Amino acid sequence: MHYKSAGLFLLLLAGCATAPPKNLNDSCAIFEEKNGWYKDTLKSYGKWGVPVDVQLAIIYQESHFVHDAKPARTKLLWVIPWKRPSSAYGYGQSLDATWERYKKDSGNRRAGRDDFSDVTDFIGWYGHQSYQKAGIAKDDAYNQYLAYHEGQGGYQRKSYRKKPWLMRVAKKVKQQSKKYRFQLSRCSSELDKSWWPF
Repeated sequence: MHYKSAGLFLLLLAGCATAPPKNLNDSCAIFEEKNGWYKDTLKSYGKWGVPVDVQLAIIYQESHFVHDAKPARTKLLWVIPWKRPSSAYGYGQSLDATWERYKKDSGNRRAGRDDFSDVTDFIGWYGHQSYQKAGIAKDDAYNQYLAYHEGQGGYQRKSYRKKPWLMRVAKKVKQQSKKYRFQLSRCSSELDKSWWPF
């Protein structure tokens, strides 16, 4: 009986650990609720230089902080659930091939797309790649998101210009980043007292 109770407790604990934050629009509330996430984003920032607000804005747009998010299945004959449109998965909706390249390049071989710490490191790594290959400033949430979505090659070919909807989404990411940055300016000193940055 005790073993069953302990197992149920651990299952419930795991569910709480991976549930999205209650207030997705407030970076201070996110970090107050999710113990360790601030440290994860700061570690990625220290390593790759992509600001915390940009990391959060990309995750917000891609998954709304759902750890095991996947694209909705397409429909066969408008009714029957069919294949998913891509291999995107996790907090950052990264594709299989891109994630494998990240693991090889970063040396983080055991990284998981449903692990927040690994995903913030991935977003930092990808933003650094976009800076190196396409000259995109690491704090430029708008263009960083376009490259994140289209790949650095697609960004350089300006493939996004044929996708007005994507440019609208990138503007939303930029606004979300600004909002998160403003909020963090008010609570970062308190958060810093709880976590040593790097």
